[in-house]
Amino acid sequence: MTAESFWLIAGLLLVLTAASLVSTALQRRALGPNPTLENLDARIRAWWVMASLAVAALLLGAGAVTLLFALISFLALREFFTLSVSRPADHWVLLGVFVLIIPIQYWLVWTEWYGLFTIFIPVWCFLFMPALAVLRGDTTNFLHRIAETQWAVMACVYALSHVPALLTLPIPGFEGKQALLVAFLLVVVQGSDVLQYIAGKLWGRRKLAPSVSPSKTWEGFLGGVAAASLLGMALFWLTPFGPLGALGVALFISLMGALGGLVASAIKRDRRVKDWGQMIEGHGGVLDRMDGVVFAAPVFFHLLRYFAM
Repeated sequence: MTAESFWLIAGLLLVLTAASLVSTALQRRALGPNPTLENLDARIRAWWVMASLAVAALLLGAGAVTLLFALISFLALREFFTLSVSRPADHWVLLGVFVLIIPIQYWLVWTEWYGLFTIFIPVWCFLFMPALAVLRGDTTNFLHRIAETQWAVMACVYALSHVPALLTLPIPGFEGKQALLVAFLLVVVQGSDVLQYIAGKLWGRRKLAPSVSPSKTWEGFLGGVAAASLLGMALFWLTPFGPLGALGVALFISLMGALGGLVASAIKRDRRVKDWGQMIEGHGGVLDRMDGVVFAAPVFFHLLRYFAM
């Protein structure tokens, strides 16, 4: 374990412990059952589990991180497809997504086959998924069905696979520390989401997109992104950048994460559901926690590839 990893884990433990103590104190002061405090407590317990899984995978190495995100992609796709429209003619395509596309994409990441990793889904799968579906001869809502499937695969597999792909970047002077990049991405994006929520509760007045997500405000959005950017600057030692470079990168991925959350909210609003699933207590589904990472991970990967190598 590097010194940076030790201090990162210590910081996470400190933050989560403080959050647990605050939640316990608030519940003791509450007069009777309080749904808001109960939800807060459930969210904090879930954060303990999620943080523990992430830290364990990072400590075990690239293989564990790759397997973890392959599982996350599987679960996220499962949630997405439960809300999508499909017909019997799509079943072979959907089966292929789970048994072929996910394993192949993450195998390409594991073997560091960058040339094929970046085009396998957006080129080959993009072309062959509709070709396989059309052979079944069912044209009812064909464009709608195949577009949903392609978008799901791009978001839940291609975009998320860029997280373990960070471990393959041969950044000069940063050899053996690529796991810190994964930690930086997850801390900044998830931190931005939490900080936007807090800023919105404290200062939120003007609605950001009331027809998409009525609870989001401009004050929460701007305050959360700004705070997450400063958090990224404070964590510059997890990256190959200096403080100002880390600030710029954190600002960019915080913005992308926020946009990912809005897009996910629009899809859920269209499907008339509150959450993608119920797997994570207090948070909803896997995709509810990963929607910001979906948008931020590819951007972060390519920013590092073009500006840090």
